[in-house]
Amino acid sequence: MTRMLRLSTFLFSFGLALGASAAEGGRKAIAFVQAPEMSSGLCAEKDTASAIDCAMKQCISGGGTTEDCQVNATCYPGGWSVDIFMMADGGPHWHQFSCGWQSKELAIKAADLACSTAKEDNLVECSAVQIIDEDGKVTEPPFN
Repeated sequence: MTRMLRLSTFLFSFGLALGASAAEGGRKAIAFVQAPEMSSGLCAEKDTASAIDCAMKQCISGGGTTEDCQVNATCYPGGWSVDIFMMADGGPHWHQFSCGWQSKELAIKAADLACSTAKEDNLVECSAVQIIDEDGKVTEPPFN
């Protein structure tokens, strides 16, 4: 019983140390907010709530309404993210976001997978339009 208590205490302490280490390591959350056909917001911040708040403010200041600006995706840690532009036959278009990838290459593969059924989904366009690192730095194509 004493061994289990020691092990539990050790694991709990180790978990706390890992959490503190991650916070000190500068990991960030990322949030994507979108008001379709109006505006969007993208922010990388210290935590998820801060990232969402920042992205909402960007969306609203860009012309979206409070009601229309909705969280599209959020990840902590943010990792690498990809913004995928999709346009349906007939004109409606939107952005799909995928975040939390361990590398830029994996984020690009996620976009490729999302677009792999574009014709079957009646999409006339589907492509990665931005890659975003955990600090919020945006890279546009080409992604070399």
